[in-house]
Amino acid sequence: MPHPTGKDFDRDCPGRAILDHVTGRWGVLILSALRPGPLRFYELRNGVDGVSDKILIQNLRVLAADGLVERTVEPTSPPKVSYALTELGQGLGGQLQSLLDWIVAHTPEITEAQRRHARRPGPGPS
Repeated sequence: MPHPTGKDFDRDCPGRAILDHVTGRWGVLILSALRPGPLRFYELRNGVDGVSDKILIQNLRVLAADGLVERTVEPTSPPKVSYALTELGQGLGGQLQSLLDWIVAHTPEITEAQRRHARRPGPGPS
């Protein structure tokens, strides 16, 4: 449904913040890692190579606030904390997986295009 102003995702549209959360540097990877099922924090961190604990925690909080991820604490000693996609998150996860599948399938073509572009001479003096 179009935004009331007639522009999708104008600066005041709440969808812009959600888009940023989901497609930010780590959002796609976190949501994708959780697609198969719940993960403990360390499993999730190990599955999203390169993310720091601090950044992972920040992103999990944002995705939980958006209703995409749920945090479950089991009252054991020490407590077991796991993260899983909500029903809403599962629906989004399927869409994101299609994007990731496309990227994997077309990475060779894109990297070749990048190499060709890098070899092109730049613009001459004006």
